Amino acid sequence: MNSDYSVSDYQSKLAQSTLIKNVYLWMTAALAITGITAMAVSNSYAMQQLIFGSRFMFLGLIIAELALVWYVSARIQSLSFTTATGLFMLYSFINGLTLSVIFLAYTTTSIASTFFVTAGTFGAMSLYGYFTKKDLTSLGNLLFMLLIGLIIATVVNIFWANSTLYWITTYAGIFIFVGLTAYDTQKIKRLLNGQEITEESQKMALLGALSLYLDFINLFLYLLRIFGDRK
Repeated sequence: MNSDYSVSDYQSKLAQSTLIKNVYLWMTAALAITGITAMAVSNSYAMQQLIFGSRFMFLGLIIAELALVWYVSARIQSLSFTTATGLFMLYSFINGLTLSVIFLAYTTTSIASTFFVTAGTFGAMSLYGYFTKKDLTSLGNLLFMLLIGLIIATVVNIFWANSTLYWITTYAGIFIFVGLTAYDTQKIKRLLNGQEITEESQKMALLGALSLYLDFINLFLYLLRIFGDRK
């Protein structure tokens, strides 16, 4: 019986390890699609005119992004794994179209250096979230409330254009997404604990990859406000 339990425990840990690895592989693939797409648009005047030449086109892409995130998150259980993966990759592609604007606003060197700062910060906090014994649930709840406040303040500042509020939201955004990286990592680890590799568990891992992808992108954008050199 002990031998059977050991084998079962080993298989469970192996399955969890595989699913966790897939989380980061899917996240990395999505980041690569976003980055390649953004760079391609930044090197194409025709694409820039298509995306940024019309306010309705750019707004439509933003709405499409929000709709895709909501749809995948809300309907993940009813979607097939293949469909969910395709929608995630589609989202990362559209996000690359809209994020190409940063290549028009900031120097390539500062974008690259900020990316590496983001990767290092994200990696450190994700490792902390994975290995810490501390329950981060209360932190996650606090960060979620702060995120709502951040969104409201950001929208208000679009019309107010206050430089002080701009920098407050910048540092608050960094703090929030640094914390969410650790929280989401721990949440994903617990969610995948004891799971076998099935279509359902892979969809759970894919949703985790989407969460970490969003943490990374948002952390990068807020850090770029500080480290980015404008053209």
